[in-house]
Amino acid sequence: MPLKLNIGLSQKVSDANYGSRGASVNVELEVESTLVNDPGKLLERIRQVFNLVRTAVTDELNSAGQKESPSPSNGNGNGNGHHQTTNGERNGNGNGQRPSSGNGSNKNRPATVSQVRAIKAIANRVGTNLDHLLHDRFHVARPDDLSIGDASSLIDELKAQAGT
Repeated sequence: MPLKLNIGLSQKVSDANYGSRGASVNVELEVESTLVNDPGKLLERIRQVFNLVRTAVTDELNSAGQKESPSPSNGNGNGNGHHQTTNGERNGNGNGQRPSSGNGSNKNRPATVSQVRAIKAIANRVGTNLDHLLHDRFHVARPDDLSIGDASSLIDELKAQAGT
């Protein structure tokens, strides 16, 4: 009777503007049941497959945005070696926003959910009147109305006030 071996790895990394992206690979394979009687060989086989899985995850995270390939049809990383980001979207940044194309479009892109959350939390921590700051400095009523670039600048400014 064959022995089933299931090996998986998930990893999440930070992106610019307080986003993140991730990759996950799970592999299930059958190996000879005689490997149970030889722990050294079984461990070597596990390490061999795990190294392949680790390489696949690392390659995916390092190549984000450079190439697109089809996502798994069921959208959940189903153990067949397919991979995707943690938010169900390949090469996303963890908050539903796509990475910048590098063409200067950040000026018009809205602040991300993570940025808005960070602005509110840091402003609250340092005791800044966020409504007045947004109105006086950026001429907007809510942090959600900021551009991604303005949100990033505001976060840096608030963090400097907080001493972090």
